[in-house]
Amino acid sequence: MTSKEVTIETGVPVSARTGALSDLYLKEDWWAIWLGLGTVVLAVVLFSNGNYFLKALAVNPGGLKWVSADQLLAHFANNASMYLLQFVAWLVLFGVSCRVMGIKMAQFVPAFVFLYLLSLAMFGISGWVDATKYNMEAPLLALLIGLFISNFIGLPAWMDAGFRVEYFVKLGIVLLGATFPISLVATAGPVAIGQAMTISVVTCLTIFFVGTRVFGLEKRLCAVLGVGGSVCGVSGSMAIAASVGAKKEDLYTSVTLVVVWALVMVVFLPFVSQALGLSAGVAGAWIGTSEFADAAGFAAASAYGKMAGNEDAAIKAFTLMKVIGRDVWIGIWSLLFALISTMVWERKEVGAKPDAGEVWRRFPKFVIGFFVASAFMSLVTSGYSPEEFNKVVKPLLILPLNSLRTWAFIFCFLSIGLTTRFRELKSVGWKPFFAFTIGVAVNVTLGYILSVHVFGAHWSAL
Repeated sequence: MTSKEVTIETGVPVSARTGALSDLYLKEDWWAIWLGLGTVVLAVVLFSNGNYFLKALAVNPGGLKWVSADQLLAHFANNASMYLLQFVAWLVLFGVSCRVMGIKMAQFVPAFVFLYLLSLAMFGISGWVDATKYNMEAPLLALLIGLFISNFIGLPAWMDAGFRVEYFVKLGIVLLGATFPISLVATAGPVAIGQAMTISVVTCLTIFFVGTRVFGLEKRLCAVLGVGGSVCGVSGSMAIAASVGAKKEDLYTSVTLVVVWALVMVVFLPFVSQALGLSAGVAGAWIGTSEFADAAGFAAASAYGKMAGNEDAAIKAFTLMKVIGRDVWIGIWSLLFALISTMVWERKEVGAKPDAGEVWRRFPKFVIGFFVASAFMSLVTSGYSPEEFNKVVKPLLILPLNSLRTWAFIFCFLSIGLTTRFRELKSVGWKPFFAFTIGVAVNVTLGYILSVHVFGAHWSAL
């Protein structure tokens, strides 16, 4: 890494580091952990005492399935007090932490007000009864609307202070851990775990080596592209960008390609699955190995499940493959690429001695929050039977945390769009597109072979 390169998180030279103690309150990674784990602990305490206030506070219109605008307006009218309280809670939590990190409140507050209202609109649109039919999932819709506003309408540059892309996605990933008990991995079984591992490793290495060896792209860009295409697109890209010290353009290139192909696969995978006459479980597994965003994949699995007459089987297979099997690789790839970047690449580039401490400084700490939240929730829910979990724990504890996680991701996707100005991005040409697309072809083909021919009997049994 040269001295001119900057971190994704702060935009300041890597060498300009704060002390280890001050990192605990000056870095977004740690604030994401404190807020995420604090929310999880509060949720568990309230749930254990029979208080379901968090369920009410996590309200959103995304699952409303409204037919007329009157239904949507009635929902907002009936829940106005909770939305106001929710807004105040987000504003206080983000506002205080951002102020501590040196962000001006005069800029952050009005920008966040705009962000929250726009997020509410995204949820409202995605709650339309036919939203899934037209692939209008809230996260992807948020990204597209954000890009449109930023590039065709325009916003004052100072509003970027409230569009904290990294902060929001890091908090979302910590909360994702809470909705991802480690015990769920056991329910996936060796088939799902093995298939997810194969897909993640082969896809990531394909994109990385094609990008570096065939197209001569920079290693850090290829690392971000590789993980973005093999795990959970935006979250994976963000984590690896921090791990290897990638440039902002590298991150946004990966996010753009992930979103483009996610939208393509939402249409392609259900259509081809129907043409091939695949069972709901098999198609759900194939979608889980081949989609690049959780929201888009869920929409595709749900759509095909309805076509095949077994939505539950399609969603279950997708969840086992994508949410449980592949997303856990965010942490694994983060650690591996942090090691490779500091121990190999930088040693060759500038002759720096390998430094284990640098691996720790580079490692995205919010990934630790993900695993801590997952372990904690596993401990909390371990005493419940599957029936109790589905009837009590899931609707009253897990789903409210899932809703808050979705809010964080909507904030993130909107912020990505609102801060991405095409004219400011360096031209990267077609090489990253072709490298990523070759990985897509390998991913989809290998996923089909594993889901249909190798483990078809297993997925059909769902």
